[in-house]
Amino acid sequence: MPEFDTLISARDAIRSKQVSAVELTRRALERIAQLEPRIQAFNSVADERAMGRAKAVDAGEITGALAGMPIALKDNLCTSWGTTTCSSKMLENFRAPYDATVVKKLEAAGAVIVGKTNLDEFAMGSSTENSAFKTTRNPWDTDRVPGGSSGGSAAALAAGMCVASIGSDTGGSIRQPAALCGLVGLKPTYGRVSRYGLVAFASSLDQVGPFGRTVADTALMMNVISGHDRKDSTSVPSAVPDYLADLETPLKGLRLGIVKEYDLASGIDPEVKRAVDAAVAMYKQLGATIVDVSLPTTPYGIAAYYVIAPCEASSNLARYDGVHFGHRTKEPVNDIIELFSKSRAEGFGEEVQRRIMIGTYALSSGYYDAYYVRALQLRTLIRRDFDNAFSQCDAIVCPTSPIPAFKAGEKSGDPLQMYLCDVFTVTCNIAGIAGISIPCGFTAGEKPLPIGLQLLGPNFSEEKLLRIARMYEAATEWHTRRAPLA
Repeated sequence: MPEFDTLISARDAIRSKQVSAVELTRRALERIAQLEPRIQAFNSVADERAMGRAKAVDAGEITGALAGMPIALKDNLCTSWGTTTCSSKMLENFRAPYDATVVKKLEAAGAVIVGKTNLDEFAMGSSTENSAFKTTRNPWDTDRVPGGSSGGSAAALAAGMCVASIGSDTGGSIRQPAALCGLVGLKPTYGRVSRYGLVAFASSLDQVGPFGRTVADTALMMNVISGHDRKDSTSVPSAVPDYLADLETPLKGLRLGIVKEYDLASGIDPEVKRAVDAAVAMYKQLGATIVDVSLPTTPYGIAAYYVIAPCEASSNLARYDGVHFGHRTKEPVNDIIELFSKSRAEGFGEEVQRRIMIGTYALSSGYYDAYYVRALQLRTLIRRDFDNAFSQCDAIVCPTSPIPAFKAGEKSGDPLQMYLCDVFTVTCNIAGIAGISIPCGFTAGEKPLPIGLQLLGPNFSEEKLLRIARMYEAATEWHTRRAPLA
């Protein structure tokens, strides 16, 4: 879909009758059929349902801001049609009885959901290699991963299988794959987008958000999915601005913060550092003031995250017991404990089991105060650090990922190295603030790989972050480059 490959261009093409919703949807489904064997982005494709909705759009029966737009949905959002698997054997055949609020909002706006995308099992991972079904590949280089856990949603968009997609972000799971696939990815403030119908990983960290090719695409998606939901007790009842309204108006007196502790972080690829430094220099040319800020608790962010998230995962995933729903062992058992144990051992993958065990240990008697309570205390300090930093700047600028996309299998044998890839993203979720990743360059070599720039802002600063991101995007052309398979 090269001529209509952004959400805004596709929307305008349908409105001006340059293309029909049926034609746009057919093109997306043909791209999926053509590229899915190489990319492995989708767990399921809703061909007939998508074409039915596209026909209804062309007939004027379905209208809205996203009328006729082929959208991909991460397979941890419940839909009353098809399966919701979370890329886990535990839920391989699970059919949800209801639609997630985000799904309802997308379809109320006329979106055509073409399918549900692969992810790290239960969203636990940074490479989409932890799926029980397949390893998704990066359209820029199919030997490499697309990032995770929303790797399927990112790869589908980067490969032109849709015009926008939805992911979830618990510790960077939208922003990191956006960076590795050359996309814009937004993690909204906790409570800005409803989590109702999102299968829980870590309830105090999870947030649903969009992928787009451009900042404007992402802003339009945010207009549709944001807002209060009475079905989600953590949803915030505050007004939602029109994120597109002032998008093209540059911010005057913009102050961008450089975190001194981030400069000291080890393992940053030299090409990533050069690209981010060049982006900061571009912001200076655009009139921004660069200020130094400090986040003293940065060195402890990964440790805090990998206590809080597994603890919440241990609690949330306790419901999968082989009794009520999900996978149940077919092996003979002598008692209920053996039924639980065998069902979970068969249904959960290695990474999920690892995190459940870490969380269960940290929550156990004698260790709760030493690990979980201390991690929560550190969470308070991390939030305080960000509050102090944002009193001195409008947004913080830093890399999204310390490295470009790595080869499949390169880090899967060393979980610690995989966890360290989240160094710039996890504290955003711990603090509950907003974050966005935008393309800012490419590596050198025969197969250039995208590099992402991250902007972090205070609670409910999405409108400002999108405008800051658009300032850079308007002055550069990184967002116009397409993956070889796109």
